[in-house]
Order: sequence, then C-alpha cells, then structure tokens
Amino acid sequence: MARAVWTGAIRFGLVNIPVNLTSAVEPHRVAFHEFESGTNERIHYKRVSESSGHEVPWDKIEKGYEVAKGRYVMLTDEELEAAEPEKSQGIDIETFVPLEEIDPVSWDKAYYVAPDSDGAHKAYELLRAAMERQKRVAIGRFVMRTKEYVVCIRPLGKVLALHTMYYPDEVRSPKELGHLGGKVAAGKQELAMAEQLLNAMASHWEPAKFKDTFSARVLELVHKKDKGQEITAAPTKAAPGKVVDLMEALKATLAGAKRKGKSEGKSDGKSDAKSNGKTAVTSEGDGKKEARASKGRHAAQPSHTTRRHRTAQTASHRTPGTRRPARHARAS
Repeated sequence: MARAVWTGAIRFGLVNIPVNLTSAVEPHRVAFHEFESGTNERIHYKRVSESSGHEVPWDKIEKGYEVAKGRYVMLTDEELEAAEPEKSQGIDIETFVPLEEIDPVSWDKAYYVAPDSDGAHKAYELLRAAMERQKRVAIGRFVMRTKEYVVCIRPLGKVLALHTMYYPDEVRSPKELGHLGGKVAAGKQELAMAEQLLNAMASHWEPAKFKDTFSARVLELVHKKDKGQEITAAPTKAAPGKVVDLMEALKATLAGAKRKGKSEGKSDGKSDAKSNGKTAVTSEGDGKKEARASKGRHAAQPSHTTRRHRTAQTASHRTPGTRRPARHARAS
C-alpha cells in the first residue's frame, strides 16, 4: 500500500477537510551503478576541498550564494531557517478557476488527495462533486517540508488530485524560441489536407498502448548478457529526409494512414469471426459433444452448405502458428 507523504487539511472559509497526500506516480526507470572499468569495484563520490584535496565532513560544510563573480555570501542553517515559510498543516484554498485556463506546462508533481478520517468523507465528496459539476479547480498554497508550493486540486474520477505548480517566472516564454520569426499562413488546401490527416489518425486515449520499450530492451540485454550471450549493437537507422514539398508529404502520410485503418478494420472483422466460431463450438460446456452434434446436423444439408460449414470450422480452429498479426504494432 502506498505511504502518505503529507498529512493535513484542505481549508477554505470555515471548511476544514482532513486529508493526506500520496504520490500519484511511481517511475520504473532502469538504474545503474558505476564501476571501475574491468573490475567489480564500485565508484563512490566524496566531498573534497578544491584547495587541499582533503575530504570534508558534513558538519564542516556550509552553503554560499554567488552574488558576483567569485564572491559568495555564506549562510548557516540557522540563518536559512529564518527564510523558511511558516510551517502549516493546511492547504489554504484561495480561489476556484476553470480548468481550461491552466496550461499543463505549469504543473510539476502529482499527488492523490484522500480523506484522512472517517468524518472527512462527506465533506471530501461534496468538494469533489461541486468542482466536477462546475468544471472548476481549486488553487491554493501549502508547505511541505521546508518549501511553499502553489497547488491545483482537481477532480479525477472519484478522487481528488493535487498538482504542485511552477511559479510564473519559472515557465519559459515561447518568445525565447528561435525559428519563429516572420508571419507564416497555412494555405486552405494545406490546412484541409492536414485536418483530413488528423481525422484519419484520430482515436481515444488508451494509455496501456504506450509501453516503456527502452527499459524493456535494456533489461532484455541485461538478462542476455547475464546468460553469457554476446550483445551486438543494432544498426543505426538513417535520418529522415528533409521535407521539400509539404503537400506531397501530407498526401503520402494520409494515404498511409488510410491503408493502415482499412487493414486494422479487416483484422478486427476476422478476429471477431474467429472468436464467434470458437464460442459456437464450446458454449455448451462440452465442446466435443457439440461439435459431433453439429457435424451430424450438417451432414444432411446440401453440399454448398457443408462447404461453408467446413470453411467456418477451419477458420475457428486455426492453429496458433497461423494466427494473424496483432492489431497494433508495438513501438520500437
């Protein structure tokens, strides 16, 4: 069971809802240790003085802020405590705003918010349902450890989610990007073609379709090498060519998307037919008896009916080796 990282209350007006926060994500990135080449000796890092080269213990280390080139202001832990925000066990809500007014670029870390006592469930649900009905989210502040955060609390299904947010001066302006100068207008024909392409590739969000293929490949390499197998580098893929004619590129991409959609549609139909055939044979719980009874019934029918029946039997009893490819190819 996930462990709560913070316990307190959501507060606005005279309302006080005891809650706790649990991290909403659990990254599964592959982690490596560092070793001296050719040995099994782990690499460790030490804190050393740049002048003497001697290791410095933690109790002899202090923090400094560079105010000019080569000039630092040193601060002790006691002095830094004077700048720390006042510790509070509450998420103080300041306003409720429409969700669409917040760009996701402002969101940092995500947490689940859960009621922290039996008596908090009703107030928690009232807040969640009210925000869901009005399509608004709560904006507030709270202190976790020694830092104050601006946060967004929003309904997420049957629970509340909390996102810590970057401050406005921490979000870069798109104006800092290059290659955006000048006015460029898309032609009507180009825009229509682009919209057709989007429609051809449109679907519903299915997060389970997107796997961490890199981590899977790395772990596969680790297991192969652990078994003594030789690892060879995969050939480098050629870089895509430079787009010369945008319309031709859009047409080619659209044609490919349409072919893929037709192929997937045919695959679905055959998959359904195969599934229905198997169900017809085994739905009575005794597959062999039903198959024999079906064979007897169809023996008295005209030859063309018998041929259809045999064809259906062949399709529904396709061996695993002849199974068609999966509907969606995995990302490599």
